[in-house]
Amino acid sequence: MTAADMRRVGVVGGGQMGAGIAEVCARAELDVLVCETGARAAAAARERIAVSLERAVQRGKLDRISAEASLARIAVTADLTDLEDRQLVVEAVVEDTVAKTEVFAALDKIVTDPEAILATNTSSLPVMRLGMATDRADRVVGLHFFNPVPVLPLVEVVTTLHTSPAAKHEVTDFATRILGKSVVHSTDRAGFIVNALLVPYLLSAIRMTESGFASAADVDRGMELGCAHPMGPLRLADLIGLDSVASIAESLYEEFKEPLYAPPPLLQRMVAAGLLGRKSGRGFHAYDRGGEPR
Repeated sequence: MTAADMRRVGVVGGGQMGAGIAEVCARAELDVLVCETGARAAAAARERIAVSLERAVQRGKLDRISAEASLARIAVTADLTDLEDRQLVVEAVVEDTVAKTEVFAALDKIVTDPEAILATNTSSLPVMRLGMATDRADRVVGLHFFNPVPVLPLVEVVTTLHTSPAAKHEVTDFATRILGKSVVHSTDRAGFIVNALLVPYLLSAIRMTESGFASAADVDRGMELGCAHPMGPLRLADLIGLDSVASIAESLYEEFKEPLYAPPPLLQRMVAAGLLGRKSGRGFHAYDRGGEPR
């Protein structure tokens, strides 16, 4: 199968990442089917995509005709078996090994094309474990997008010991030629490239705030103005989602047992309290309903 043959794309999970992946695929003129856990969640996923497309129109990044055509290419379902005819399925459910493994085991039985690629958008979990839940581990890859997916240009293509060279080539070609993304390649290790470098930096900023050494505002301002970073580490953690940061940190620590990867107590308490950052309206900073800083 070539990248040009991948016209029917499935996305499992319609949250922030899944909706973004569905949107970029639809904007690339692909037939997209998003699967969620129920009818209400599926409708919410479609609305999430519609809002993102409208935002692109308002910001002059997309014309209205293209936005409406993109939305028309997206269907939603609450039945995983509807993905049977997909040529590429991207899993984007909660960052939990058990949940993701169950999805891959089910997709292996549902997706009929033996040449179809099953991809995971995991940011840190072992791709090998997901591949081994199927009978087609050679067609399982990591396809890690970054948030917000319609804006950020990078995709990490992650291969396991079983991933075939053909599958690696096909998804790389798909991400670059069809979606217009830039690709970096990583082998299957916790955090891959970007998060293995980024997360210790974010955790260090959290520990600095936790200790009372500096406020969240000053930590962020220091890195923005002193190092020319477009966004400070704590505001970036809020954007990613503090639950996601904690989950990635736990995966990194489990694999490497290095103290710098361990999630700080403050981060764990904030997650337990539902203070997840931008998506919940409050993290290290406060946000309005549109996700803009207050």
